[in-house]
Amino acid sequence: MNAPTPPRTVAEYLEQLRAALAGADPALVQDALYDAEEHLRGELREHRDTPEADVLAKIVASYGAPDEVAEIYVDKENVVRQALRSPPLPPRASALGRFFAVGADPRAYSSLFYMLLSLATGIFYFTWTVTGLSLSLGMSILIFGIVVAVLFFGTTRVLSLVEGRIVEVMLGERMPRRPLYPPREGSMFKRIGGMFKDPRTWSTLLYFVLMLPLGIVYFTFAVTGIALSLSFILAPLAHLGWMLGLVQVDWADHIHFNEQLDVPWQLADPLLFVLGIVLLFGLLHLARGIGKFQGGLAKALLVN
Repeated sequence: MNAPTPPRTVAEYLEQLRAALAGADPALVQDALYDAEEHLRGELREHRDTPEADVLAKIVASYGAPDEVAEIYVDKENVVRQALRSPPLPPRASALGRFFAVGADPRAYSSLFYMLLSLATGIFYFTWTVTGLSLSLGMSILIFGIVVAVLFFGTTRVLSLVEGRIVEVMLGERMPRRPLYPPREGSMFKRIGGMFKDPRTWSTLLYFVLMLPLGIVYFTFAVTGIALSLSFILAPLAHLGWMLGLVQVDWADHIHFNEQLDVPWQLADPLLFVLGIVLLFGLLHLARGIGKFQGGLAKALLVN
């Protein structure tokens, strides 16, 4: 196999680096391309009087060829993943053991916390997106409207990085840690037009709009599941406190209800406790599944 032609321009270097990273995580590819372009552009600015091909030849000798840089990034990513990966849970032979093993998975709890947080972030993202689009469209007939639109789309890219960090920390999905490198070639209007034509711009806005209904669903499931399971678990303790005179509650309706069902409290209390435990662990399974779904959605819509 013939060795690749040494790059003579920044665009060629980045294209070869992208090809060398084929099959890698898209978030890793974005980070590697940003770091490489930032380094290359910085070297070109420091050697303005030197032809670009000569500068690239020196950079390849010091910074590394595209295939070498790609190998370094992949190796470093594997090391970081191994260091951050949670210890594997011991295998469970029975279905019951696998069901309750979720209680030892930290990702289930972090996903549950993300579900509780998603309502606040969803309201903010939705409000910011709708307000920004309304102002941009309403002022589009004015020159100032272009400035508002550029600022709005710029802030959405910053917010996508923030959301990416939240998703990576809480849900474990690898997300970009660098933004897209801003284009420096062409006129200002051409660069602005490129921002509007970029599919990632509109997929990011779609993600922010979707976060409101998704946040409502996630928050509702989380709060309802926590409240219901904890109330079932604590019901026997409340009943015991009432029997000991530590809790004063009007039980008239409750006693009438039990008489209708003819269920003795000696049986109802243990059943409620067991049902609460099952609901709590079921909620953790649901949170872990939602975390995987949300991480995949964020990767699909926020990563270039």
